[in-house]
Amino acid sequence: MTPERLNFGIFMAPFHRTGENPTLSLQRDLELISWLDNLGFDEAWIGEHHSGGWETIASPEVFIGVAAERTRNIRLGTGVVSVPYHHPFHVADRMVLLDHLTRGRVMLGVGPGALPSDAWMLGIEPTRQREMMDEGLGVIIRLMTEDEPITYETDWFKLRDARLQLKPYQRPTMPLAVASTLSPAGMTTAGKHGAGVLSIASYSEQGLAALETQWKFCEEAADNAGRPAPDRRDWRVVMPFHLADSREEAIRDIEDGLLTWNNDYFVGTIGSPVSWPASSGREMAERLLDFGALIGTPDDAIAGIRRLQEVSGGFGCLLGLAQEWAHREKTLRSYELMARYVMPHVQDSVSSISRSQSWVRDNKETLVAGARNAVLKAITDHSPDAMQAAAVTLQEQMARQQAASAAPGVPTPGLDGAPAPSAAPEGDGAKAPVEEGTPRS
Repeated sequence: MTPERLNFGIFMAPFHRTGENPTLSLQRDLELISWLDNLGFDEAWIGEHHSGGWETIASPEVFIGVAAERTRNIRLGTGVVSVPYHHPFHVADRMVLLDHLTRGRVMLGVGPGALPSDAWMLGIEPTRQREMMDEGLGVIIRLMTEDEPITYETDWFKLRDARLQLKPYQRPTMPLAVASTLSPAGMTTAGKHGAGVLSIASYSEQGLAALETQWKFCEEAADNAGRPAPDRRDWRVVMPFHLADSREEAIRDIEDGLLTWNNDYFVGTIGSPVSWPASSGREMAERLLDFGALIGTPDDAIAGIRRLQEVSGGFGCLLGLAQEWAHREKTLRSYELMARYVMPHVQDSVSSISRSQSWVRDNKETLVAGARNAVLKAITDHSPDAMQAAAVTLQEQMARQQAASAAPGVPTPGLDGAPAPSAAPEGDGAKAPVEEGTPRS
């Protein structure tokens, strides 16, 4: 069953080309989250990486602490904490502190660790990362929700009479989510622990195909653990998007950046097994379109989101993959187009407005006649002479209205004789130009 309201957010790895000033790159990330908060986006998830040169946020918790001071409403999540890299007690303790500092705006996302180079530097055996994440998450949840001291010993961490000084601000705990890629491991772990899901590989061929069947792994794991059925509102799907006034413009905006992102980073640097070189940015854009990416106009995005909901069976939040494929102004405008013209339609926040407009338009003659009679009565009650003068004025107004009806597009004056405001054009022309520049705070 499709959730009633689809939330929107971003998944910020982040991705920054090498050779740029890293300090300024991080500032742009903070500015973007402030911009999204102004636009009404619901969530932002921040990654953790330690090598590779492109994904330069080492501690999502520290970043969230700064971003929280610059925002008011947007919820901020770790996307994700690589549990095998940390003692679970530290993960729980830091997140509870953030929960209090943000007055309940944080979310904990966890994963096994994405980059083999990170695990190599920390001396972690890659084949054990998923089981370590599973074990660590179970202890993190216990620390956040249980009152009794916990003693626990494994070959990679120990606890002795451990309990947190602070309980979470959000009770019983903050929202939890587990990263899921192509294997069932993420979905299974989420179902086992009663957590939500971050599907972070949805925009690959394999990831899009897996959306149709992935949720059942979560349901089965929850059932095996004796937990209630998971809620699809807690399922977040990551998908790249870039919007413009036409699909051609959108593709042209991102061609160069998209090609570098794919060929230089995913293929040339980390050697992703699900990526391969593209000969041009246009080829790469068309490939992503085939895999569900939202590249084009707001109308294209609305149709694409509805297709994703049908393929998946329904999810609760669409997370745009934060990227810098286009120039800064184009990127900021893309997010504003999403907020102004896509989110309201998908969230059904404009249908009642349109219905009200249609009702007034369809009944304007009756409504105006009633208002005119009310004016005449008020004038008559004042004096007979005023009535005669008003009758002449009303005849002139009626003549102008008849002339306006015969000339479509000519505004009809109001009862006081003042010209009515001109009508907004229909279609794409109704979309006011977005002011470019630095995000407004």
